[in-house]
Amino acid sequence: MRFTIRPVQGSDRTKVRDLIVRRWGSDAVVALDRVYEPAELPGFVALDTADWVGLVTYHMVDDACEIVSLDSLRSGIGIGTALLDAVAKAARAERCRRVCLVTTNDNLDALGFYQKRGFELVAVHRRSVERARALKPAIPLVGQGGIPIRDAIELELLLTDSA
Repeated sequence: MRFTIRPVQGSDRTKVRDLIVRRWGSDAVVALDRVYEPAELPGFVALDTADWVGLVTYHMVDDACEIVSLDSLRSGIGIGTALLDAVAKAARAERCRRVCLVTTNDNLDALGFYQKRGFELVAVHRRSVERARALKPAIPLVGQGGIPIRDAIELELLLTDSA
């Protein structure tokens, strides 16, 4: 299967919001006590003809580009990797030094995915999900594989001029 990557456009905002609600339980994402609305952020969409097969949203501040959401709707064909590459390219264009993100302790698939693509674990924020639930009550108590969701794990990819 072939897919293409393009920037999220203004006319995509409703579709972004719908996808985030469906995949994340509400239109908000909480990372380290900060609430994001992915439908209002820059991002990239992966398309198979006209069908959305992936989405990434991000936020840039200072020398960092934070991935807020990443969703691949068809696994194993490179959509997530292509979306990450698009964000890294955009971050380099804005002279960011790093791409970072936060995931929860239960998200073992994501932890493996990001580490295989060069991301490193840089911090564990113990019990931070309790505070996140105050901002977004839809965050479940238990996640993948029955693992209690408690901690936020921060990862980063350092960008170099040669990459």
